[in-house]
Amino acid sequence: MDMRGYAAKAVEHFGFERFCGIDEAMKPTRRGLLLIAHGSRREASNEEVRCLTERLRKKLGRRFSSVSCAFLEIASPSIPEGIEAAVQRGVEDLVLLPYFLAAGSHVAEDIPALVAAKRREHPGVAIEVTPYLGAARGLVDMLVSLVEDGGAKKRRIP
Repeated sequence: MDMRGYAAKAVEHFGFERFCGIDEAMKPTRRGLLLIAHGSRREASNEEVRCLTERLRKKLGRRFSSVSCAFLEIASPSIPEGIEAAVQRGVEDLVLLPYFLAAGSHVAEDIPALVAAKRREHPGVAIEVTPYLGAARGLVDMLVSLVEDGGAKKRRIP
């Protein structure tokens, strides 16, 4: 058997990607992250969310092909528009991260209703909603750190 025969047998046995040394981290992903926030009449607040989104994009690197944000109300894009934009970019697995501190009616009712409608519209796209920010295990430690580090003294909120 010549080299091509051996290579063909190896590809058949191991699969093309493993044979070529392509691991999961190297493969292009069709996974997206959509940070969802309330939205504000104060544009500077909406811009803070956009800046946070950019920091997430840089931190998450290759794990997501798309990292963007959307707003429940007041600001653009809306949550349905954000989901639609991700789908149009080719995202097949979309993770929604609610940037909310409490499980009020927006988290408990409004967001699930908007997501359910988009799931019906795009049944081939997996749309997952993570727990909201206020439910995060590390939140208490982060708050304690802010207090202990004197964060309240360093930045005065008008």
